[in-house]
Order: sequence, then C-alpha cells, then structure tokens
Amino acid sequence: MKLYTAEQVREGEKEAAKRANISLYTLMQRAGEAVFQCLLHHYPKCKSVVIVTGGGNNGGDGFEVAQLALKHQLQVTVWHIGDPKQLQGDALIAYQQWIKLGGKVVFDSGSLPLSSVIIDAVLGTGLQGDLRSSAQVAIQWMNKQSAPIISIDIPSGLIANTGYCYSNVVFAAHTVSFIGLKQGLLTGQARNYVGQLHLDDLGVGALFNDVIDSSIEVLDPKKYTLLERLPCSHKGEYGRGVLIGGDQGMGGAILLASEACLNIGCGLTSVLTHPDHIMPSLSRTPEIMVQDWFDLVKYQQRIDWSTVIAIGPGLGQSEFARQKFDELRALSLPKVVDADALNLLAQSPNYDSHRILTPHPGEAARLLNVSISEIEQNRYKAIRQLQNKYGGCVILKGAGTLVCFEDRIVVCTAGNAAMATSGMGDILTGILVGLLAQTQDIFLSACLGVWLHSACADYIVTNTGKKVLKASDLIECFHVVMAMA
Repeated sequence: MKLYTAEQVREGEKEAAKRANISLYTLMQRAGEAVFQCLLHHYPKCKSVVIVTGGGNNGGDGFEVAQLALKHQLQVTVWHIGDPKQLQGDALIAYQQWIKLGGKVVFDSGSLPLSSVIIDAVLGTGLQGDLRSSAQVAIQWMNKQSAPIISIDIPSGLIANTGYCYSNVVFAAHTVSFIGLKQGLLTGQARNYVGQLHLDDLGVGALFNDVIDSSIEVLDPKKYTLLERLPCSHKGEYGRGVLIGGDQGMGGAILLASEACLNIGCGLTSVLTHPDHIMPSLSRTPEIMVQDWFDLVKYQQRIDWSTVIAIGPGLGQSEFARQKFDELRALSLPKVVDADALNLLAQSPNYDSHRILTPHPGEAARLLNVSISEIEQNRYKAIRQLQNKYGGCVILKGAGTLVCFEDRIVVCTAGNAAMATSGMGDILTGILVGLLAQTQDIFLSACLGVWLHSACADYIVTNTGKKVLKASDLIECFHVVMAMA
C-alpha cells in the first residue's frame, strides 16, 4: 500500500472525482458515510454522539456524519469551533443541509451532554504548524472525556505529512482516512494518537491510483523473502558473517547481535571482541566462533574470510575502536553499521553504497549535525538526507520505522512499546547481518529484517500478554514468524 502527502491526496481526489464525473461534495457525503459506518460497526449500542466540527472540509465531513446519525435516531449534538458564517464551499453546503434537517449547533462546551461517542472533525490534513487557542480548547475537552473518539481523516493536531505534533492532539480510538493514506499517520508521534486506522477510498481509489504515484509505501513482508534452501545446500552457501564489537564491560551487545545473526540463518557466524567476552560467549553459544580482537593476525584473517561484516554493538569510541572502524569502512564488503560505529561515522562522514545504517533519532541527529527535534519534525526528510549523505540503505528507527534506499522509502507498521528495552537494536543488527550474509542485498535485508524484528515482538505480546520484552525473547521466534509472513 502506498502512502501520500496531503497535497497529493487533495490533487488526486479532484482529478479522480472529475474522471468519475462526480462532485467533490459527493466525496464529502461518502466520507461522512464511511465514518458513520465505522461508528455503527464498532459502537453498535451507541445512543448519543457529540460531533466537534471545525471551519474546513473536515468540519463539513462532520456535518455529514451528523445528518446520518440524526436520521438513524441517535441523539446528536454538534459543537462548532468558529463562526458558521465563515464556512465556504462544500463545508457550507454540508452545514446548510444539517440546519435544513432540523439540526442545531452549539458554540461552547458548557452545554454539551454526555455522549456514547465523540466525532473529531476539527482539523484535517491542512494543518502545518501550531494550533489556534480555540482548537486547543476543543482538543483538550475531547481528550478529557471518557467516550471513545473517532477522528475524521486524521486526529486533530497531528501533521499529516510527518506525524509530528506541535502541541495537543486528539487521542483517537479510530481514525478513518480517505482515498489515500497520509504518510504522517504511520510514523513520528502518530502511533500515540491514531488508534485503529481505517482507509476508505470513497469509490475512487482506482482512479486516484491512475493519476497519483508515490515512492513511499507500507512495508509488505511478502515482497521481501528468502529463497528456499535446496536439499543439497551447505553452510558455505549462506554467508560468513563477522561482527565486531563488545569493548570491555559491553559484551552483552555483541553477544545478542551474534546470536541473532546465527539464528536467522547465517552460514557461519564469527565475533571479534574484547578477550573478556570470549568465554561467556562460547559458554552460551558454542556455534559462534569468537576471537580476541587484539590478536591482529587472526583479526585480519577473520576479516579476509568474511563475506559480510557488522560493526558497532558495544564497540565504544576509544582510539582502538576508531582505528578498527576506519579500516573496516574502507572495505567494499556489504556491512551493517550500528551504535558506536554510527557515532564514529558522524565524526568522519563518508559515502558507501554497500552498507546499512541503523540510527535511532539521537544517532540520526548526530549524523546530520542537527537536533533530535529536527529529526522528529520530519522523519521522511531526515532519512532522505541521511541516504543522500551517506549512501547505501538507511533505517531510521522508532515507532513507524523507515527504510530508505535510493528514491524509495518503506514504513514498517509492526512493533509495539514492549520493545522499549535495552538490546533491541543489537538484535536488529544481528538479524540484518545474518540476512545480508544470505542475500547480499542491502534493501531486501533491511526491509525483511526491520519487519521480522518488530513482528516477532508483536507475536510474543499477542500470545503471552507481556508488556515488556527482553531483547533475547525475540530470537527463538524468528522462524515461526517468518513462516507466517
């Protein structure tokens, strides 16, 4: 499924309506019907509804919902933010139809009754900055109520193109979006507010797709799969992965990453680390070859032997770490760069088309020499800047992780808050290097790895009810979840 900017949807809906020989007001009526059907489906016992409308077309959609609810004999109260005399175009028509039906409008929250459901029709996809005080008041009121909220097109206060929020945003139980999914509904802060996301193409989806294209899409794991292993295949055919990291006192990171690499199917997995971590690693996972990174002869032999490398988990930023990083980044081998290696890269940038970078927002900010806030204000812009500056494939981690390769961006919708624990990034690095060893394809490995990492967490939470996960919990789920894709 492709994702679009608000501007693309506005442009495309006009052309689609023209080709379908229908008016934009007809699309508004269909939008109202889609929201009302969501209300009936999820809240069949609803007896009363408060609809909070704004001055744009989002408010017009709200007036259409009000008409349908009244005809369905629900108790309907419309609270309008602003002066109805300022309404224009289709929103004005919808308002006039509501009044003609006998509907009334209130202009403050003091007279609002308790309701079964609230419909948020205050602000749509045109919002670009901070909110006016009247919208702030309306959003704060809605969020204080116990009734569930259905947001029309987007939760009021959320920026449609980025998922960023400058201040208050409606906490929706459901969001019903129209024609094409707006890209900001799936990343940034959107997960906090969108609730269950629904898309209705209003009967013009095919026509819209004919006129509007996008290079951004939802990550579909079925597009990124590993080849079946032939019966006579052997370990040498599935790559030789070397992971470098684990300075003194930081051995857990490289241990987790190497175990993930092994379990995802890397043919041969090796670790170069501080000698303190050799015995613990061998005791825990004897299948992994572990060597002292201070033994420079064996170190170089292992690098020469490898077909793919990962550097960063627990690496530290010592002069020794910097030296090893500088040596390795000069290699043409496919590589995964994470954690401390990203911080070293930020200090001395270079372009490399053969690697995967895995920054979280803090690391991304250092790589671009900006603030974390600037990264989060527009994650799509940030990841394109990272890819243009550093090359290869970039993964910008967070709720709604983004993967960028050349001009393409995919958005991962899997994952949950139980993953907010230490070591999760190390597991992802191990998955990525293990997949890259098998495929030699940085984009396929990045997409499949990001999805698998998050989908495993969803699988565990769904089946166990856990609220918090250890990073190592994910490892035993890899192939179960892969088989379900």
